[in-house]
Amino acid sequence: MGANTTTRADGALMPQPAKPRHDAFAATLAGHGLGELRRGAVTTLQVNVGKLCNMACHHCHVEAGPLRTEIMGLDVAQRVLELVRANPRIELVDLTGGAPELNPHFRWLVSEIRALGRRVIDRCNLTVLFEPGQEDTAAFLAEQGVEVVASLPCYSAENVTKQRGKGAFDKSIEGLLQLNALGYGRPGSGLVLDLVYNPVGATLPPAQANLERRYREELAAHFGIVFSRLLTITNLPISRFAHMLDRTGQAAAYQSLLVAHFNPATVAGLMCRSLVSVGWDGRLYDCDFNQMLELPLGGRDAGPTVFDVEPLAALEGRAIATAGHCFGCTAGAGSSCGGAIAGPAPVTT
Repeated sequence: MGANTTTRADGALMPQPAKPRHDAFAATLAGHGLGELRRGAVTTLQVNVGKLCNMACHHCHVEAGPLRTEIMGLDVAQRVLELVRANPRIELVDLTGGAPELNPHFRWLVSEIRALGRRVIDRCNLTVLFEPGQEDTAAFLAEQGVEVVASLPCYSAENVTKQRGKGAFDKSIEGLLQLNALGYGRPGSGLVLDLVYNPVGATLPPAQANLERRYREELAAHFGIVFSRLLTITNLPISRFAHMLDRTGQAAAYQSLLVAHFNPATVAGLMCRSLVSVGWDGRLYDCDFNQMLELPLGGRDAGPTVFDVEPLAALEGRAIATAGHCFGCTAGAGSSCGGAIAGPAPVTT
């Protein structure tokens, strides 16, 4: 087991906070004359509504699974809604988990945010659509005009099975067909269906545009599936993926790979510059990855919660907490919750 993790009673690996005094990422920024990473206007609120999930994927940085009990309560969900209402600059509320649909307040929160005229993303693992009680979830998402970002690590059953387990590929395809039947991913429907690719192993994603073409060809030819965009996301050395790297002796090599491919052109487009991450318990973080490392907003010892802030504009211009895992978002073409950021950079020596 890695030195930066401990084990919970339910077997989940809990990462320990990064130590900012050894922040090689901040030093790399300074070495490129980029200065300290600071937040601009906050336009996205990314909300983790809980770590409960019907799956336990090998690459999951949330360490989500069926045994997790962390679920956002109604009091926090109501406060999130109040923040969205009080901050008109928030254009997008990005709901994640776990499987966000398993939160008992998920539909209420979606409906209320959509009633405010804000965009909502549901980060869906597709297989959850076939869990008991979720039979009409796809129809609900379509009715609300929710943008679906669906995890599909590959267009082949073999690679999906490696990451997500036996039977996951068939259910994922069935879920995509269900969404397509409702209009998702079809031109002119207004229903966005983005797919997410994560590498199976300790490698960087291939070029997003090229891989998207291959996804379109394969999914259309074999299943008649269409989608809006493909997003490539780098696996960050956090939680379950970090444990795999430690177990297989690849941790140091993978971190070196990320550092060697640092691309300064990605820094301006990092999602943390326009996003605030909300934990299931209401705590605020600079991004979803910092949330999983329990690295508080700005790196402070006791970060604020949704109950401590009203105007999110007050966070603009503040320093963003960084650590070694941030190289994952700046390697190659870069990586964010919206996919690649820029063109790839040459390997440094």
